[in-house]
Amino acid sequence: MTAPLSLLSAPSTAVPQLETPDLLLRGPRITDLPEFAAMAADPNFYRYVGGKPQTEEDAWRRLLAQQGHWSLLGYGAWSVEEKATGRFIGTVGFFDFQRDLTPSIKGTLEAGWALASRIHGRGYASQAVQAALQWADAQFPTSRMTCIIDPDNAASLKVAYKFGFQQFALATYHNEPILLLERPRGR
Repeated sequence: MTAPLSLLSAPSTAVPQLETPDLLLRGPRITDLPEFAAMAADPNFYRYVGGKPQTEEDAWRRLLAQQGHWSLLGYGAWSVEEKATGRFIGTVGFFDFQRDLTPSIKGTLEAGWALASRIHGRGYASQAVQAALQWADAQFPTSRMTCIIDPDNAASLKVAYKFGFQQFALATYHNEPILLLERPRGR
């Protein structure tokens, strides 16, 4: 990877930093790209996100979208770092991708999370999602919160249900079935 021209060698200060016992949720960094690209090319990741391997270019666009959400909307996704190793292990946060879905979820806080398969089964998704939800509940207490999950993604559904998300529709997105879930506020 050739590093892009940037004056920002330090982490973004516009993104609030959150901590859990094992994780640091922080702003995206250019140095996250190699690990992010490896995660996006892993079949355990892409089978639920588009169904095909994602390139380094795709991963770069996702990283830019994470930071762009913070700049434009005041919320976005955090890069998740494992404290014990200092390694990037995934993302968690909120989006408004203006998805072409019926029923529409435009204008909602769309929660999303993705962690590298090498750390699955350690409870990290629950830690990261809980920290992100606590932040969102404090910052946007009355905003509608949604998420979309592939019906076959049992692990993500388990996390969603654990934190109060409930299915409200089955839709089609990019010609694939997708579950739409909503989280009642004040949980």
